[in-house]
Amino acid sequence: MKMKKLLSLTLVGVMAASMIGCGSSGASTSETKTSDQTTSGSESSSEEKAEGSETVASNGEKLVVWTLASDLQQFADKYTEETGNEVETVVIEPADYPTKVQTALMGGETEPDIIVGEPQMLQDFYDNGFFADLDELGAKDYEGQIVDYVWKVGQDADGVQRAISYQITPAGIYYRRDIASEVFGTDDPEEIGKLFADYSTILDTAKTLKDAGYRIFASDSEINYFSGDSAWVVDGALNVSDARFDYMDLVIDLYQNDLTAYANQWSTPWYQAMSGEVPILTAEIQNYEDDSVNVWDAEAFEEATADLEKTTVFAFGLPSWGVLTMRDNVGETSGKWGVCSGPAYGFGGGTYIGISSLSERKDLAWDFIKFCTLNEDTADWWIEKSEGDTVSLISALDKHKDDENSIYGGEKLYSFWLKQAEGIDYSKVTKYDKVIGDAWGAAIGSIKTGQAEKEEALGTFYDTIESTYPEITVTR
Repeated sequence: MKMKKLLSLTLVGVMAASMIGCGSSGASTSETKTSDQTTSGSESSSEEKAEGSETVASNGEKLVVWTLASDLQQFADKYTEETGNEVETVVIEPADYPTKVQTALMGGETEPDIIVGEPQMLQDFYDNGFFADLDELGAKDYEGQIVDYVWKVGQDADGVQRAISYQITPAGIYYRRDIASEVFGTDDPEEIGKLFADYSTILDTAKTLKDAGYRIFASDSEINYFSGDSAWVVDGALNVSDARFDYMDLVIDLYQNDLTAYANQWSTPWYQAMSGEVPILTAEIQNYEDDSVNVWDAEAFEEATADLEKTTVFAFGLPSWGVLTMRDNVGETSGKWGVCSGPAYGFGGGTYIGISSLSERKDLAWDFIKFCTLNEDTADWWIEKSEGDTVSLISALDKHKDDENSIYGGEKLYSFWLKQAEGIDYSKVTKYDKVIGDAWGAAIGSIKTGQAEKEEALGTFYDTIESTYPEITVTR
């Protein structure tokens, strides 16, 4: 059983490589050490910390942090500035991260002190004893101060707090207000949300937009964050709900009826669609059957698609960290965007901070975690520093609930994201979700491209689940 868990850790590492964007900066260069950057504040007195901070005094110890996202480099710099405590931050590529953590802890290494994980990694980390018990350090005293689903993500199967995130990542629909007013007669988020209320309505919305000369999405993957509105495994049995099949039908229809711009997520045209017109690609290009267009090279892409028909994309489906992605790519469309709810509550990504069970500096490490996640002064700083990331500290969200975001037409996004987060039911999340979800996505991909009939693709899906997880009961 232990070997099986360790194997799943390795698989999660490979899968995590595609989860860029859980922080404001995404993945960074492998093993980038920043001790030189963080020691500059080590001479600061511990009395110079922010008001309200409960940091421990510097005693010359250096805290070692291993992380997937470079956000924590900035938190570490701020922590050193405020406390005088030195922090060495090592940013590791997501694909390599689980294996490096596993090797270090199973080898008895007492460093790193701080380790992190994205939601799809955490259960295996918990099961293998990698994260220390934060309740023993006083985490229970802070229960109720962090958005509920985030607090629960940080708990193991026995309800012990093992990690906390500084951010919430509920999903929303980012849409063009100007196009909404033109086609639907309103740009109000509540009214536009009704156009994304369920999968069949989304299909109708897509057809209306195409008739008006637009495309609803750049890719056919934009609703993926909302597709988990039921648990994949219930009482030990595979659970494929009607909503899963409705989602499948929607993606197939979007693809086969030319309702998107055929731009794969994270590719050049996908980003370009945030700022204006993009060429309508072919299904063969999206599916890589036609490799004459390099969708990952901006200059080559522009040259290869110069003569293709153009369109403007209406919407993107992204978690709350999408405000940062959009901020950096909307260009002249800044101020023309809005955010509304999707067909279900969903979330994606998030950096969860914990303490290595072998750390010899647990008190200092706990102080760092509190500084990053439970300190309102830090939350205020990060909201300004990140230019829009959505923190998990409820008091900070409440404090900023009336903040208006100029890129989104003055919308009060912190209020919106908190409302979306309150609707997330984390009991529907299981440790099987990533593998089962990928297998379901593969089935959809083979059907929409005509590589397999629906019955055949579903058969392959069920076979995959049975062979990967023999403990799960599969009813076809």
